[in-house]
Amino acid sequence: MRSIIPDYLAQALGDVEPDASGRLADYIPELAAADPELLGAVFATVDGEVYGAGEIDTEFTIQSISKPFAYALALADRGFDPVLAKVGVEPSGEAFNQISLESDTGRPLNPMINAGAITTHSLAGSPGMNPTERVERVVRGLSAFAGRGLRIDEAVCVSEMEHAHRNLAIAHMLRSYGILTENPRDVVEGYTRQCSVLVTTRDLAMMAATLANRGVNPLSGERVIREPVVRQVLSVMSTCGMYDAAGDWATQVGIPAKSGVAGGLIGALPGQIGIATFSPRLDAHGNSVRGVSLFERFSSDMGLHVMEVPAAARSIVRSNHVIGVGGPNPVRVFQLQGGIAFAGAERVVRETMNTAPAEPRVVLDLTMVYAIDDVARRMLLEVVRRLTLDGHEVYLVDPESVMPDPDPGDGGRVTVVKDMEQVMVSPSPS
Repeated sequence: MRSIIPDYLAQALGDVEPDASGRLADYIPELAAADPELLGAVFATVDGEVYGAGEIDTEFTIQSISKPFAYALALADRGFDPVLAKVGVEPSGEAFNQISLESDTGRPLNPMINAGAITTHSLAGSPGMNPTERVERVVRGLSAFAGRGLRIDEAVCVSEMEHAHRNLAIAHMLRSYGILTENPRDVVEGYTRQCSVLVTTRDLAMMAATLANRGVNPLSGERVIREPVVRQVLSVMSTCGMYDAAGDWATQVGIPAKSGVAGGLIGALPGQIGIATFSPRLDAHGNSVRGVSLFERFSSDMGLHVMEVPAAARSIVRSNHVIGVGGPNPVRVFQLQGGIAFAGAERVVRETMNTAPAEPRVVLDLTMVYAIDDVARRMLLEVVRRLTLDGHEVYLVDPESVMPDPDPGDGGRVTVVKDMEQVMVSPSPS
């Protein structure tokens, strides 16, 4: 059977294709020569499946879409405090090339505007790296996100540097405040080379999927960045990634995103999917016109808004029942389901407390659970520990091993089995 997803993407592209509004980024001659009719879209899942339609393997330069990834590299290489000391996280409400600096410190407001991105580039890699080594570090990092080796478009780089007067002015301002400590031109040249890295829509979707997959590339399996860095980057993308259109984007689309003036646009929905589109015509904010329309449709059609309300936590407890009522060895079974985070685990805690099981054996059945986060894991194991201390024999039915390291700690004891049959044939506690 043919997958429905590429067909859906092809239909969505067909619906936006007639829209010829917007204009190319003509202030950069090389970008002004792009084919305005190019159009593509890709979905990349967190387990490595890729679906696409249109021009998904056509190369173009990454431009400002490099910003969240370079920010991630800086956080990974230098640590949070040194980076936050020089680049803030507040939305500017201004265009990407505004000189948005704090009046007293000179710190850029966030890493998604050019002032912050230039600073972020200077913080990638280890202290003491020369400009060439830093660019190499950034390209290696971007390649790790994409899952393949990327390269720089030298012609675009030269074209952009010939018209980089505003970025040079921003860099000199940053130098005057001590935010930059190196030659401003060297930093701008490095940042321009970062923006001139060639990617495809397929690459961008995989880069976004790596963010959605907690920093692990779904295809290569490589951990590119740690989870705290992912959370920081996605948070800043949510509030600042679409510049002065960030508020509209957050309410209408609700997917952490970043655009680039070559026409690329990415979105990363944590735990679910990386999305990328490509269409070179831009709106007044510098965002792809047809890309924005596609993301609005994807979010609406598939309920991808990050604030879409999930199933209520009370549905985590599928059933609470006793097997063998009236017999010599009754078993209390709490059958759980879905993905369990704090609110779901709290529901299990409350259900167990309110039930106050009298049965000697108690079972937490995870057969229908597909994920348990670390907080929920620790809460459930504490439930196990306390049930043990109350004199119960506790079993964990976990056929898919969704509960890692099931050690309830001091005084606790749990028997892990694959199904309820193993519980029923186990000898009852004396």
